[in-house]
Amino acid sequence: MDVLERIKGQVEDNPIIIYMKGTPQFPQCGFSSRAAAALQDCGEKFAYVNVLADPEIFENLPRFADWPTFPQVYIDGELIGGCDITLEMHASGDLKKAVGEAAKKWPAEESGS
Repeated sequence: MDVLERIKGQVEDNPIIIYMKGTPQFPQCGFSSRAAAALQDCGEKFAYVNVLADPEIFENLPRFADWPTFPQVYIDGELIGGCDITLEMHASGDLKKAVGEAAKKWPAEESGS
């Protein structure tokens, strides 16, 4: 499968997903750490992809949404942005609202945090 198709599938199949360096439990950069922490603070389940563990995604994700840096946060199939935008949304309460709405789209058997 083409890497851009794989990314598209991940974004479409997961209501909330972050592409980051490392994992939420073991982030490998400060920007990824802060963005993942903001998502965790919303109290909903979210998917993640460690771009350091997948060189194809690391190299091609910037082309997918024309966003050059990591992390990248997608909610409801749309790129909301990177660390700065995620933190701004978190501070204003908009992130919790968007994540809460998107979390309702997880299949019932997979819901939870």
